[in-house]
Amino acid sequence: MALSLGPAVLLVLAVVFTATFCTGSNTCVQRDFGHGSVVCECNATYCDSIGSVTLPPPGQFSSYLSSKAGSRLEESQGSVLKSSTGAGLKLTIVRYQKYQKIRGFGGAMTDAAAINILSLSPGTRDQLLRQYFATEGIGYNVVRVPMASCDFSTRLYTYSDTPGDYNLDNFTLAPEDTNMKIPLLQHAQALSPHPLSLLASAWSAPAWLKTNGALIGKGSLKGQPGGKEHKTWAQYYVRFLEEYAKHNLSFWALTTGNEPSAGRMTNYSFQALGFTPEEQRDWVAMDLGPALHASSHPHTHILILDDNRLLLPYWAKVVLNDVHAGRYIHGVAVHWYMDSFVPAELSLGTTHHLYPEYYLFGTEACAGWSPADRGVKLGSWERAEQYAHAIIQDLSHYVVGWTDWNLALDQVGGPNWVKNFVDSPVIVNAKQDVFYKQPTFYSMAHFSKFLWEGSQRVGVSTSQETSLEVSAFIRQDGSVVLIILNRSSSVVQFEVWDPVVGYIPSTAPARSLLTLAWNTH
Repeated sequence: MALSLGPAVLLVLAVVFTATFCTGSNTCVQRDFGHGSVVCECNATYCDSIGSVTLPPPGQFSSYLSSKAGSRLEESQGSVLKSSTGAGLKLTIVRYQKYQKIRGFGGAMTDAAAINILSLSPGTRDQLLRQYFATEGIGYNVVRVPMASCDFSTRLYTYSDTPGDYNLDNFTLAPEDTNMKIPLLQHAQALSPHPLSLLASAWSAPAWLKTNGALIGKGSLKGQPGGKEHKTWAQYYVRFLEEYAKHNLSFWALTTGNEPSAGRMTNYSFQALGFTPEEQRDWVAMDLGPALHASSHPHTHILILDDNRLLLPYWAKVVLNDVHAGRYIHGVAVHWYMDSFVPAELSLGTTHHLYPEYYLFGTEACAGWSPADRGVKLGSWERAEQYAHAIIQDLSHYVVGWTDWNLALDQVGGPNWVKNFVDSPVIVNAKQDVFYKQPTFYSMAHFSKFLWEGSQRVGVSTSQETSLEVSAFIRQDGSVVLIILNRSSSVVQFEVWDPVVGYIPSTAPARSLLTLAWNTH
């Protein structure tokens, strides 16, 4: 039966409901699955959350700590001192050394992520999306959206599977878009205090446009740039943007295609489309760039590469040295896989110094992808450290944003039609209607919650050799954020000197991630 409540009662309920969500409670409901640290369990009615962060007045600082020992964004405050504590290690904020400005942080709304989020009850689902996107969440403002299927789908499909349909008359979004991804993206946008920056990436062109006649394996577009297949593939992107726009979802950027190197590998096991840098250059110059420019979405950014930094700076040189391609391009998208094979300075640093007008953006990363360390590990602190190390290294080499892979996966690390199971910051246990926030979730939070769009990286100097990894930023309101990773098993005492405010005494516990933040006026 319907329950009728008076306006006054409804108002009280609304206030209580809002207060429950907005104040946030930072007590993690810990679960230990034997992988070295803990996850935090959340359900429809409870989830630890940092809440909306307000820094103390000048003269004080805030500290947020996560650690292998079990701290999760644990907040404390302290006083800024007028004179040095005499700590052996001094980190100095070098304000006149100014670098890149932050665009944002986020994750991907794959088919698999959508399936897992929708497997939860409406209340738990809302709680999960809040953790990422709402004011009390961790400040995600970027969402990568696969265009049609990828390995994290339950079937192979594109939006135009009718052979010979060069005009794309039969182009249509899939049920995965209309029933899953789009409603969840709309929900996320409704929760977010800021417009979300959506980023589109395609894995494969329709099979009939490809040399191998299949979505998987080694294959590229038939014909040549400027030809009908290449023009149709460019229009496919435009049609995607138009269809999503009908649902009030507009895209900040698109990439030229996920991992073009994969489509050049014999027997590649899932969806891919091969491009050489020369082919990508000419396709952008002759087809994608002009098609987007002439469309109703001319301001959507084009990001090239969308592949591992191993390919830099060579790929960027081939594409960006061409004035016809370069004028349509805004940035270079990089994945984190195989980072260890090439130093950041040689790849990212060199690319930035050669082409400073094009930004670098991290578009994919996940733990549990390598054969030696596969799938989900609930509570792995090592994976949180891998994330923080990679993000600090990327930020130190001019990257302006960092996008995780699947927003949520199941306990196996799927679904994935080719069983390419990996880990995610959020793992869903649909049977119990709960989800687990992994240490990697908090690793992301130490950056995404505090480094607002427009925050500018500044220099940090150290008074002596240290195992600490650090990155400093000045936000648009003048406040300073310093992120410190201690991967060692020793406690490290240090002080921060900001010439504008004074000395900040601090300690980095063993195996910890620390965010310090303070106002300057």
